Amino acid sequence: MAESTSDSRPGTPLTERSSRVAVARKLTRRAGREKAGAFLAEGAQAVGEALTAHADDRLRVRELFVTEQPRHPELAERAVLAGVPVREVTDKAAASLSETVTPQGVVAVCDLPRTDPVTALAQRPKLVAVLVGIADPGNAGTVVRVSDAAGAGAVLFAGDTVDAYNGKAVRASTGSLFHLPIARDRDVSAVLAACRDAGLRLVGADGYAAGDLDTADRAGELAEPTAWVFGSEAHGLSDEVKAQLDTTLRVPLYGQAESLNLATAAAVCLYASARAQHR
Repeated sequence: MAESTSDSRPGTPLTERSSRVAVARKLTRRAGREKAGAFLAEGAQAVGEALTAHADDRLRVRELFVTEQPRHPELAERAVLAGVPVREVTDKAAASLSETVTPQGVVAVCDLPRTDPVTALAQRPKLVAVLVGIADPGNAGTVVRVSDAAGAGAVLFAGDTVDAYNGKAVRASTGSLFHLPIARDRDVSAVLAACRDAGLRLVGADGYAAGDLDTADRAGELAEPTAWVFGSEAHGLSDEVKAQLDTTLRVPLYGQAESLNLATAAAVCLYASARAQHR
């Protein structure tokens, strides 16, 4: 299965020192991803979804790295049938491309989507998630996954939010990253304006808000086209951002827990809107 390259004899697996692996390893850093216009999708679930997106012409997979004794040979077979180059690598080389403790031995190099918020909202979706200043890639990826499950039409990364194509964020999305438009703009106000122009009501998740999901649901507010805006894990939404929203709502807490973490709160909010919109 191994391809002949300038730094490998025919049939010889690439090592962590080979130029192809070294180039791919740069994609574990944001600067490397931006420069190359590519990112890594690691693991069977993510790679499978990437290959499906490639087959549907939604995203291009540039190449696939698999270990000498692949645990998921069907993925290599799919890649070959789709015309994606497959590079056989040593376990150590695969580990060098992985950001997990237990690498799965399969990594895809994918084109980095260049979608802006206006384009992502072109179909005027009824439900959107906006992340503002989210620092943890695991949380960001989980919100992408939840947004996909709730039927949201896009996820927008605004301000200083972590990179959506960070390795941990890609893994946390479990393939959902390939299912819906992901867009980014450092100008938070521009992102919010794009949502408003797309006919979305801007609703911020705020643990200290006067109104809550229950009262909003009874009033029929959650059935409206909505962009849910989620703030940073530590500080939530700033007063400047909240001033640009239509309203803020809190998740009612019926027990003694002080609060919910970001990803859990996002799941509750998005599904509350999804249920109301599908009712």
